[in-house]
Amino acid sequence: MKRLYQIHQFVVLSQLSKWFIISCIVGILSGVGSAALLASLEWATEWRESHLWIIALLPLGGFLSGWLYHRYGKSVEAGNNLLLEEIHNSKKIIPLRMAPMVLLGTTLTHLFGGSAGREGTALQIAASLADQLTKIFKFNPNDRRILLMAGLSGGFASVFGTPLAGTIFGLEVLAIGKINHNALFPCLVAAIVGDRITLSLGLHHTAYRHAPSIPSIYLTEIISAILAGIVFGLAAMLFAKITHRFSYLFKSKISYAPLRPAIGGVVVALIVWAIGSTKYIGLGIPTIVKAFETQLPPWDFAAKIGLTALTLGAGFKGGEVTPLFFIGATLGNALSLILPLSAPLLAGMGFVAVFGGAANTPIAATLMGIELFGMESGVFIAIACTMSYLSSGHTGIYSAQHIGSGKYHFMSKEEKVNLTAHAKETIENKESI
Repeated sequence: MKRLYQIHQFVVLSQLSKWFIISCIVGILSGVGSAALLASLEWATEWRESHLWIIALLPLGGFLSGWLYHRYGKSVEAGNNLLLEEIHNSKKIIPLRMAPMVLLGTTLTHLFGGSAGREGTALQIAASLADQLTKIFKFNPNDRRILLMAGLSGGFASVFGTPLAGTIFGLEVLAIGKINHNALFPCLVAAIVGDRITLSLGLHHTAYRHAPSIPSIYLTEIISAILAGIVFGLAAMLFAKITHRFSYLFKSKISYAPLRPAIGGVVVALIVWAIGSTKYIGLGIPTIVKAFETQLPPWDFAAKIGLTALTLGAGFKGGEVTPLFFIGATLGNALSLILPLSAPLLAGMGFVAVFGGAANTPIAATLMGIELFGMESGVFIAIACTMSYLSSGHTGIYSAQHIGSGKYHFMSKEEKVNLTAHAKETIENKESI
């Protein structure tokens, strides 16, 4: 028996050594990819804000991005959903072209004035680069699955500077209500290394002010946090549903793919012109920062939902998470007018809770809140993320997410199977349009 135990420990040590090396490589690739993305978006944002006339060319930028994907990127057009599908059902190595194409497409979106994020791009860059290791190491389907999960963790951690949240995100995003721990070590190593590489290359993340004056945890404060979390979850569900609806409308009404972002670009550009402000396009980081510092118009979150859903639904490239940060922070800021919690605290809660509800990743969102805003606000952040997750239903920004154990203990096995089948049918219908 002792002999068997010693052999088992030797095998474990051997496997850990192997995956440490592989995960470090994945982290390096993720960090370099995120650094390139952050640098390109910083340039695109600064150039756009200095030359606002370029927003009038958003339809042209949309057509160019759409044409490039129509001509050269049909195999990678599904983006994050392709990554999740490959993890669930390994078929073929993700084409290397995904990385440069999504980087270029996202840069064009931000340069010309679309409203989008960056997380989706970081995940696609990291996972597509990592998957090229499959050719070298000849991974079996199970090992390749772990490799791609590590890529998701490395990409998320390096683009946001949150290695703990990145670690859990790669494990949690695959299936609602289920986490597989067999990839925990590779995801952790890739997340830490990816974050360190990005920082070592001179790229820095936005420093959000820690929420001050954390109140004592009494019944009133707990109820307020629960109510806020429910509102955040409803906002997350609304964002996901509207984005999917816009995507369906554009695909069903416009057969030629490059025309979808072109026409969407016309609408977005006209809205920006009518508003007379660029605060609702791009990443929106200046407004996110202000949500922690001053009272903002209570409709900011709604405007960001509409413009981001329209931008992404029309086919522009980019992520959803940073716009979700904007939506959550400004919504939390608005809720401070009616709830007995401070605006900075509610902004921090909303920042991560709307993301957690939309991505169905409450644990990753909670860890992100603690990493960004400090442990002092951890209880309030955890309440908000949990309630947002429970209130957003089984709709999310990632259509390829499977239903694991589901969100509710009272769901029957048949209901879970039906939800998964419905999600799969939805993806197939969209791809056939």
